[in-house]
Amino acid sequence: MERWNPFENLLNVHNVGRLGLKWSYATGGYVWSSPAVANGVVYVGSNDGNVYALSANTGAKLWSYTTGSGVYSSPAVANGMVYVGSLDTNVYALNASTGALLWSSTTGDLVYSSPAVANGVVYVGAEHYPGADVYALDASTGAQLWSYSTGGHVDSSPAVANGVVYVGSDDDNVYALNARTGVLLWSYATGNFVDSSPAVADGVVYVGSHDDNVYALNAKTGALLWSYATLGGVSSSPAVANGVVYVGSDDDNVYALNARTGVLLWSYATGNAVESSPAVANGMVYVGSDDDNVYAFGLKRGSK
Repeated sequence: MERWNPFENLLNVHNVGRLGLKWSYATGGYVWSSPAVANGVVYVGSNDGNVYALSANTGAKLWSYTTGSGVYSSPAVANGMVYVGSLDTNVYALNASTGALLWSSTTGDLVYSSPAVANGVVYVGAEHYPGADVYALDASTGAQLWSYSTGGHVDSSPAVANGVVYVGSDDDNVYALNARTGVLLWSYATGNFVDSSPAVADGVVYVGSHDDNVYALNAKTGALLWSYATLGGVSSSPAVANGVVYVGSDDDNVYALNARTGVLLWSYATGNAVESSPAVANGMVYVGSDDDNVYAFGLKRGSK
């Protein structure tokens, strides 16, 4: 939810420069899905319609499961199950060890959104099928518990914190919904569509918008705390660590902002748009760019 891994202790600012390729695995299509790693296994979707489980150590394929269309959604792993959406309109639950199908649930429209799992419920967004575009599904059975219509496509991936589901929509709004009932608690209108996925930390919701801004909203009320203007749309989902918000922009930059005030701490220009979402671990921030590179920065000054 904060995209900060406090447990990583091997890579650091002193040795990250010595990283090299350990393995690669070729799927049958491009990979938009972000991998999930659990218990020595990498789970990832591909535009070839498959979900893959690969050995984190060797890259060997352990299993794959074929859906009916491309898998842009990033898998979520919980309690021995892998949850993922597909452009065939379904959300799937697979056995994490074998890839066997446990259940599937249709949303009625394309699922780009990545599931979030909390307290036995799977939360996920979908393109706007008449009547609903945010869904809460029983994690064990796939039964629909509730749905909510934002009025637009929901490609944003939900964040769940303190009994509330936070998600963006291409109707230009950020929504806060009661996680148990789906009842609207508040919404905040940005100036353009929101496919950035919210990060929630210390009572604040951080999210980007295609109106070229990063927003910090009060998690309880939706009141604006601050906004920071970039020079391009913000599809990137923020990461929050140690009082700093890290986020990419279509203006080719990675930004580090003071989480309390929104004041710019540093920025770094890559060679193309930064739609990837940063990850923070052990004094480093990692992010991909459309210039085909992955960058690693020191947290303090954006030193590469």
